[in-house]
Amino acid sequence: MKTKKRSRKYMFVIIAVIIVIISLIILFFKLPGSKTKKEFYALMKDRISDTVPASGIYTEADIKNLPGPLKKYFRYCGYLGKPKNSSMKAVFKDVDFHMSNKGKKSEIKIDYTQYNFANKPERFAYIDSALYGIPFEGFDSYQNGIGSMKGVIGKVITLFDQRGEAMDKACLVTFLADCLLFPGAALQDYISWEEIDDTHAKASITYYGISAAGIFTFDNNGAMLSFRTGDRASIEMDGTTKVAEWSAVCRNYQLVNGLLQPTEFQAIWHYPEGDFVYFHGKNAKIELR
Repeated sequence: MKTKKRSRKYMFVIIAVIIVIISLIILFFKLPGSKTKKEFYALMKDRISDTVPASGIYTEADIKNLPGPLKKYFRYCGYLGKPKNSSMKAVFKDVDFHMSNKGKKSEIKIDYTQYNFANKPERFAYIDSALYGIPFEGFDSYQNGIGSMKGVIGKVITLFDQRGEAMDKACLVTFLADCLLFPGAALQDYISWEEIDDTHAKASITYYGISAAGIFTFDNNGAMLSFRTGDRASIEMDGTTKVAEWSAVCRNYQLVNGLLQPTEFQAIWHYPEGDFVYFHGKNAKIELR
C-alpha cells in the first residue's frame, strides 16, 4: 500500500515538473526578441551608420547611357528630380512562403525584412515565422562577397547554415535582381547594361571576382515586370543544389512619396517539372535612403 502511495506521489511530482518545464518553454517562446533578431538589427545599425548618404538628384545625365527600357523605367517611376539613394529597406508582412516544393504542407506565413546597400553589393534579410507554434527565424546575408542562409528554430537551435561558392553567387545575383528597386545600385560601375529590345535589357554584375547576369523585362510604359537568370543555384536546406532558372516578378505599382513602386512580389524556381512559386508577398513597403 505504501509502495502504491509512493508511486502515485512520484507520478504527481513528475507530472508537475513536466508541466513547469512546458510552461517555461512556452513562456520563453513568447518572450520578445531573440539572439538572431538582435544580431540582425545590430548589424543593420552598424551598416546604416557606416553608409555615406547619396547626394544630389537623379537627372537625365545619369541615365543617358542606359538602355531605352531603363530610361523609360526611371521616367515612369518618377525618379528624375528625386533625391539619389544609397540603401533600401523593404518590409513584407504575411508572406506566403514554401519551405520546399512538396505541396501545401510546406507553406508557412513569414514576415520578411530586407536591407540592401549600394556602395558595394550587400544584402541582408531577417525572416520571422513559426513552425507548429515554435518560433522559426531566418537570417540571409551577403557581405564582403560571402553569402549565407541560416535557419533557427526555437530561438536557439540552428536548423541549417548554408554557405559556399554557390551561395556566394546566388546572393550576388539576388542583389542584382533588386537593383532597380533602389536605382542607386543600378547606376553603380559594378553593374553593366545591354539593350535587347524595347522591353528587355540584360544586366551583368561583377564583384569580388564573381560574375552573374540576368534579363529584366518591362512593359511598354516602362514598369519593370520581372528579372530572370540561370546564375542562381537552388540550394535546399540540406545543402543539396538543383540547376534551374530563377525569376523575381513584381506588379501592382503604387504611388509612394512621389515614386511609383511595386508592392507585390513573387520568387519562382522554373524546374523542369514545373514552376514553383516559393515566395509571394503583397503590400510590400519600400523605403529608400
